[in-house]
Amino acid sequence: MPVPVPLTVAVAQPACVPRDVAANAAAHAETVRRSGARLVVFPELSLTGYDLAAEAVSPDDSRLRPLVAACREAGATALAGAPVRAADGREHLATLAVTGRGARCVYAKMWLHGTESDRFTPGEKPHVLVVDGHRLGLAVCYDAAVPQHAADTAALGIDAYVASTLYGPGPEQAARRDGHMSQVARTHGVWAVLATSAGPSGTYDRTSGGSGIWAPDGTAVVQAGPEAGAVVSTAVGGAAWCRDRH
Repeated sequence: MPVPVPLTVAVAQPACVPRDVAANAAAHAETVRRSGARLVVFPELSLTGYDLAAEAVSPDDSRLRPLVAACREAGATALAGAPVRAADGREHLATLAVTGRGARCVYAKMWLHGTESDRFTPGEKPHVLVVDGHRLGLAVCYDAAVPQHAADTAALGIDAYVASTLYGPGPEQAARRDGHMSQVARTHGVWAVLATSAGPSGTYDRTSGGSGIWAPDGTAVVQAGPEAGAVVSTAVGGAAWCRDRH
């Protein structure tokens, strides 16, 4: 079986406008255009900010059209976060996969945290998204802190564990953030991809930033600082990797 060519992955931590899906989708679109990446990963609830009262976003919401258009122009897939209501009325903290053909809900957070369960229903099983032959196991925030989630996802046969998260500010949270991703990479021999919030996000006045990508040996290949708006990328998979910063 041929080995897929390396996949260029960008992790982004855009400034977030509270509950303004249109503004955030436009910012996501600009990030996709300038990243030059085949896959662009955004933080948890990136389209609304981390506000558990934010209105659910439908995958066919017209406010997502600029992001769809940007993905079409760039030939990219974007992973964006939003509250989503399923056909049965249950609501999930979800990951939307956006391409030039539209958006679809591809994963629902399985391990809810704190008051999230007051409104949201946990996802039922891990999910693998395939992009250009690369198998990407998806996670949302607290999922990545639960070793069982990574183990169950890795058991599906993945090349990378891709997490959209939010961590609070300060060195202790930064150490937890980096430790979670490095451990997943080392334990399962996969790339670990983290997009996490920077600056304010919904009800959080401050978040950690520090989005990054870890190689299968657990070392950080690229990592952003704490500032909102940063994007970093690298080629994931293949015999070698290369760095690129924006």
